[in-house]
Amino acid sequence: ACALAASGLRVGLLDADIYGPNVPTMLGVADRTPEVRGSGGDQVLTPIETCGIAMVSMGLLVQENQPVIWRGPMLNGIILVVDLPPGTGDAQLTLAQAVPMAGVVIVTTPQQVSLQDARRGLAMFLQMGVPVLGVVENMTAFLPPDLPGRRYALFGSGGGQRLAEEAGVPLLAQLPMEMAVLEGGDGGLPVVLAAPQSISARDFRALAERLDTLCGLRPVAV
Repeated sequence: ACALAASGLRVGLLDADIYGPNVPTMLGVADRTPEVRGSGGDQVLTPIETCGIAMVSMGLLVQENQPVIWRGPMLNGIILVVDLPPGTGDAQLTLAQAVPMAGVVIVTTPQQVSLQDARRGLAMFLQMGVPVLGVVENMTAFLPPDLPGRRYALFGSGGGQRLAEEAGVPLLAQLPMEMAVLEGGDGGLPVVLAAPQSISARDFRALAERLDTLCGLRPVAV
């Protein structure tokens, strides 16, 4: 989302992991409370503006260690980027049924156990008629900060490519494990902003460009 925003797009991010929201921490706004107006069906929540994006998360509405015990969460509205939890649960089903989507990106890590979960999610979206834009392989390799140029495939290799080929969709990106990503996430400033010259930031920007092209996100001047 931050990479898309950095390219000049107006971006909204919905943290749809209702039960384990952590986007506020990753964006450095866990201590902020959004403005809420109205009540009942007319209630309006104003997104938090940070890092160039407008963000909404359940994590803004509950205490840090407070569990969210809900069933059947309802997600409605026009959304550009939605961070979904793994699996094929309520959040995914509600989103697919209630919200028009340009498409979904399936995120996996290279090892077999992650591929199994990703296959289920991919199959569910296809079954519901939602376009699958492609696959992103996360944690492709560890990049040691003291050994520039070295890459260690800690979780195997080729999993994302296999999943993409099975589904007949493109492999959109292979994102490495880099200390700058950890530091940015824990520090509340994503890597594309905190360390824009890093390999990870470069790869996130390249992914954003591919999604921009695939979805036609950028308005066309007439």
